[in-house]
Amino acid sequence: MTCVPLQPYRDVLRRPGVPSSLLLMFAVRLPMTATGITMTLHVVTELGRGYGAAGLVGAMTTGGTALGAPLVGRFIDAHGLRPVIAACAITSAAYWLTAPHLPYSVLLFTALPAGMLAIPAGPVGKQILAALIPESQRRSAFSLDSMSVELSFMAGPALGVAIATTSSGTAALSAIGVAFGVGGAALWIVNPPIRNAEEVRRDGAPRPRLRDWVSRPLVATWITAFGALFVLVGTEIAVLAALRASGDVEFTGLVITIMCAVSVVGGVVHGAVRRPLSQRTLMFLLAVLVIPVAWLDQPWWVLALALIPTNVACAPTLAATAESVSSLAPPQVRGTAMGFQDAASRLGIAAGNPAIGLVIDASAPSWGFAASGLVGIAVAVVAVALISTATATTKRGSLSPG
Repeated sequence: MTCVPLQPYRDVLRRPGVPSSLLLMFAVRLPMTATGITMTLHVVTELGRGYGAAGLVGAMTTGGTALGAPLVGRFIDAHGLRPVIAACAITSAAYWLTAPHLPYSVLLFTALPAGMLAIPAGPVGKQILAALIPESQRRSAFSLDSMSVELSFMAGPALGVAIATTSSGTAALSAIGVAFGVGGAALWIVNPPIRNAEEVRRDGAPRPRLRDWVSRPLVATWITAFGALFVLVGTEIAVLAALRASGDVEFTGLVITIMCAVSVVGGVVHGAVRRPLSQRTLMFLLAVLVIPVAWLDQPWWVLALALIPTNVACAPTLAATAESVSSLAPPQVRGTAMGFQDAASRLGIAAGNPAIGLVIDASAPSWGFAASGLVGIAVAVVAVALISTATATTKRGSLSPG
């Protein structure tokens, strides 16, 4: 029996600052992972709206983050981490503390600006690792980061659902607001590096123009990030709807925990093997393997088992896109590039949340799984086509005379 080699992870974790940074970013991400499902429960249960209406609030929040992420990343590139984190932490805490007391129309209206100033935990975490880890070890480092994300998704939504079901949605949303404030304050105090020593010495170099560093492979990576998050959020909403329809909503946290645990296993393998699958192959697997869940969505334990194959590809897909962005973007614009990746991911969430919610409202929870997978396949085809045209253009250029 062949075991997964763990030496790459040991080498990464021995580097100064890496373990503490992973732990810090886990804490900062934790409330973020609970926002979607907790807000959905609040809108559906306490405000008496449908899944489509709940998805629209989520779409406004994540759409705002998608709009703001590149600008937030650019401000981090230009002014450093602390001023950006201070503004984002205050805004996030204020929004989530007041959200449970707002009527639906006001909640919908304020979601967009709140999303624009959400704490950029994903991009910042990746920038920190890129600063601490040489490029040769970044696949393992970003796999650890993706596994940390999955661990936060194990705890965050489960805690959110537990507080909402045992106490109230108001208590759950308020707890998210407090957690955002505390996590943001901790990140501001620690102020981890976002560039290594060599990159800091080159800070005086001219900032490259957008058209000089935004390549087709980089755009394909952003498109892949969009598709991956569309599939993941669509699957999450379909899971919640399927469990409510079968009367098993109390098992939501357990099913999500199983999904995340399987994703962690996939991430461990991806970060350790010598020849990992490409991000587009992983994207195809993520999308294709969720479609059969449409016929296996109840009872809850059958649903949990059916979700295992698609979730094996989850963390590897996210790690592969992060690694690609870190290698394709110059250090001076890494924050902006990671911001665009976060924007693409958020657009995937913003599109997937209401789209799959409306599919479920118009049909049944099972169609949510099928629709998520079909859209993911289409997105993967677009990314592959973009890479293929870039490769063909490069080959023609190399064969041109002179």
